[in-house]
Amino acid sequence: MDFVSDSLASGRAIRALTVVDSFTRECPAIEVATGISSQAVTRALDKVIEQPGRPKSLRCDNGPEFTSRHQLSWCEEKGIQLVHTQPGRPMQNGHVESFNGKLRDECLNANWFLNLADARRRIENWRVEYNSERPHSSLAYRTPDAYAKACSGPTSRIAAIPPNPPVRTGGSHAGARAKGFADAAP
Repeated sequence: MDFVSDSLASGRAIRALTVVDSFTRECPAIEVATGISSQAVTRALDKVIEQPGRPKSLRCDNGPEFTSRHQLSWCEEKGIQLVHTQPGRPMQNGHVESFNGKLRDECLNANWFLNLADARRRIENWRVEYNSERPHSSLAYRTPDAYAKACSGPTSRIAAIPPNPPVRTGGSHAGARAKGFADAAP
């Protein structure tokens, strides 16, 4: 989970909460508003976990929406571990950072949002296209939707572990990424 900011044609700021499944690369939700509180974050997450596959953990930065008492109690109530990245280390949440870069380049920078409803519509259209029409090399050139369907079964696809996860044997993070290995989670 993370936030991306932009503005409307009027100059009013908007924020988008992005939720990305690091296993399937699927984006189950992007919540767009002029301000997003920790209560709005948990409402969005409630919608996400209604779908098949409750996560075992959520990775996010140390923003106030993710460190509030409300967020912490929600995670405890749902039995979901909240994992915070270290300050100044965005690559500890690399999947969502990469997704946010694509969202910025392909949607936010490419559109002039007339109002909040227009922003929500265009961003949702981009999210649906991202999930259903764009193959990913890390998913054997399948779309996130197709990969998620292939992985669904008796266990949670969000909490599932890839069948043969890459193993790091030392070396620098840059070298490991260059060899095609995913960033290691702390």
